[in-house]
This record gives sequence, C-alpha cells and structure tokens, in this order.
Amino acid sequence: MSSAATSTHLFDGSPELARRARLDVEVPARAPFSTLVQRGETLRIVDTHGCQAVDTLFYRADDVAERYSAQDTLRSQGSAYLSTGSRILSNEGRTMLRITADDCGRHDTSAGACSCESNTARFGEHVRHQHACRENFLLELARHGMTKRDIVPNINFFMNVPISANGDLVIADGISAPGSAVEMVAEMDVLLVISNCPQVNNPCNGFDPTPIQVQVFGASGD
Repeated sequence: MSSAATSTHLFDGSPELARRARLDVEVPARAPFSTLVQRGETLRIVDTHGCQAVDTLFYRADDVAERYSAQDTLRSQGSAYLSTGSRILSNEGRTMLRITADDCGRHDTSAGACSCESNTARFGEHVRHQHACRENFLLELARHGMTKRDIVPNINFFMNVPISANGDLVIADGISAPGSAVEMVAEMDVLLVISNCPQVNNPCNGFDPTPIQVQVFGASGD
C-alpha cells in the first residue's frame, strides 16, 4: 500500500480494494468484536447500512494499562467531536491512532456506552434485561484478561450526539449514510475492542441495529 493510500479515502467499495485488506470481517448486529492493529496499519470501520453506532475502545497491545482517554483526546484538539485529523490519545498522552479519512463528518466520544442500568433508568423497568454495549465490552474484554474495571469512556463512531442550546447532550437521528466509513492509522500496536451497539430504545441505531464491516490494511510499503 502506498503512503498516499493511508492518508486519503480508501473506501470506494471496489473488489480490488477488498482483496488488499489483511482483515475483512463483518461484525453482526448487536455483537462484540476485537482484533490487534499493528503500528502503521490502517483500520477502516464501515457503517454498512447507515445510522449504526459503533462503540469502540483502544488499548496498547503490550500494556493494556495504557488505553484510550476521551478527556485527553478532546482537550488536545479543542473540539467536542472526532473526525479527519483527530489524534486518538491514550491516558499517557501518546497518540494511539490518527483519523485520516471520514465521510460521516463527526463522531461522538462523550455520551458513553449503554448499559442495562442506564437503559432501565432512562426507559423503564421493562428494558432491564435488554443486551447493551457495556455487557458486550465485558464479554470481549474477558477474552483478553480484563474486567469491568478496564472499561473506560469510549468512542461512538457514527453516533450523532449534538449539544443543545442549554448544554445537554442529545442522542439524535444518525447522519451516517449506508457505506459511510472512517479510517485511522495506528501509531502504536493497539487492541481494538468494539460493541456493535444493540440499542433499540433511542435513535442512535435507527431503532434497528445492523451489521458493520471492519477492515485492516497493511502498513505503508507492505
């Protein structure tokens, strides 16, 4: 892959491009997923059907005590949302990944992940046993020797969370079209952990969770 390819839009849907991916996985609706992304590789997440929130965490692959920090990321860029040019920072202040292409426009990192408890508080006792992102994270992190203590505030790729006039965060209808994609280049070896959000009680998934595509492309020159 040329260096130009890692800094411009790769997502054109061509069969040739799909053959170049070293990893090409469809993550089912409501499911968790994880994989390693090596330094220099490009991670692409595709909102295949549109309006699907993708709750995402990153951990340093060889020391998971270093992990994504929403606070450091937002403070360093001076913006409430992530998009092209954003640096995804760790709790050690180091760049984990850089967003190099994005045709959605903005991604939330303030609203957090849904849980059985928050769903019950927001929507009523009848939703208490519905599956949620926090449970997905717990299941997937356990595969890597981690626990609920290792869940930190996450990125919500493709989730539309405008800030109202009174300062409230509002979970609104999605703005990502079918096939929207975001790409980022890893600046260290990272563990990617995803919950393909199962939420059906607010519009973050259009009330209908759908599959997504995760692809990893080799480092420049591979």
